[in-house]
Amino acid sequence: MLTKKEQRLRRAKQTRIRIATQGTPRLTVNRTNLHIYAQVISGDGAQVLASASTLEADIRKDLGAAGKGASAAAAAVIGKRIAEKAKAAGVEKVAFDRAGFQYHGRVKALAEAAREAGLQF
Repeated sequence: MLTKKEQRLRRAKQTRIRIATQGTPRLTVNRTNLHIYAQVISGDGAQVLASASTLEADIRKDLGAAGKGASAAAAAVIGKRIAEKAKAAGVEKVAFDRAGFQYHGRVKALAEAAREAGLQF
């Protein structure tokens, strides 16, 4: 029997195989109990073009006390920030890689904020 993490990684692998055939940069999301991370990775997977997380000093200042990175509001801030950084790096269109996480809650908030900030996926 697979553990919860192994099941998530299995789902993530299927998504990444499908995204790799498209050859577009991917916006990947990682979620932990305390923080949320987002990266835009090049189409060939060779380099990170942009990244944002709730660990960044200026974002932590905006969010207030420690441990506030685990909310939908914090995820929305990260979504907006990753979209700005991706556009600055010359990326307009990405494939959304939710890494096997359900598209709801913090993952959904990040995706919708990135879309509103002008990133297409």
